[in-house]
Amino acid sequence: MTPPLIALEEHFFSSAVPENLKPKYSEQLKHVDGVYDKACDLGALRLRDMDAGRVALQVISHVPGLSDNPVACHAANDQLAGVINAKNQSKGRFAGFAVAPMGHPDQAAAELRRAITELGFVGALVDNHHNGKFFDGPEYKPFWSAAEELGVPIYLHPTWASQDMAPHYQGNFTQGAAMSMASSGLGWHTETALHVLRLFACGLFDRHPKLKIIIGHMGETIPFMLERIQVLSRRWGDFQRDFKTVYDENIWITTSGVWSLNPLRCILANTQLDHILYSVDYPFQKNEIGLEWIKDLEKSGLVNEDELNAIAYGNAEKLLGVKVPKL
Repeated sequence: MTPPLIALEEHFFSSAVPENLKPKYSEQLKHVDGVYDKACDLGALRLRDMDAGRVALQVISHVPGLSDNPVACHAANDQLAGVINAKNQSKGRFAGFAVAPMGHPDQAAAELRRAITELGFVGALVDNHHNGKFFDGPEYKPFWSAAEELGVPIYLHPTWASQDMAPHYQGNFTQGAAMSMASSGLGWHTETALHVLRLFACGLFDRHPKLKIIIGHMGETIPFMLERIQVLSRRWGDFQRDFKTVYDENIWITTSGVWSLNPLRCILANTQLDHILYSVDYPFQKNEIGLEWIKDLEKSGLVNEDELNAIAYGNAEKLLGVKVPKL
């Protein structure tokens, strides 16, 4: 029997979103039917789509693009919390990841603390960089310290190429192709993988050994390069734990938006099973497609029933402290 599903990379557009953010989503708005209306909805439309894909619980987060706007982050978190914490919240089917203004590290740390301790969120989903700047510098110590102290995961989500990154994806082809390569076509994933390597190389996981990091899209290419990274990262410095140990203990990956069993075959061979989490990437991906993928996995023989249930919902329950609601 197909298990109930918890999905972790599921987005919304806040009413606090600045108008200048919307053009960044021009390709998605052009190619994904009804995506804007679905992203703005935190009620009946979202629940209908969840039911269609057997998603029992959505961990909702804001779309990328607010890293330089503390006011909008605060407002977006308040809006989401108002829905999650409402007395008539639809049988506990929503949980929240905070959005944090990562371009302002001290304010990001403060907003993370507020979202967890006052709003009841279960972690944060943050832009992977701020205008090309990753989060391995000393100015981010308060943020990473807060995440470890609070015991909540930080989901590093891909974001748009900065001005200095964009030329790497431009060439003898259409602007649409360049935008896609720089984002969900490839660049988002390799830039997020690079960020994880930078965090390891700077010694972050030695200083914060209990830190929990989530990355999406079948591990943002890391599982497929894992053995090579493990060998070469020995040259990067002296660390208390090697990269594979950090990967096993501090990194969780989700399946978001990658609907093939082929990547999972690799992941099952080199990744701790209890660190693999189902996700969809709603509304940019359809819950129904994710459900078909789960059914294919169920029939494939790659996992047994207990392992399927763990990927579908059990690992998320354990990591986030949530429970699948009874529908």
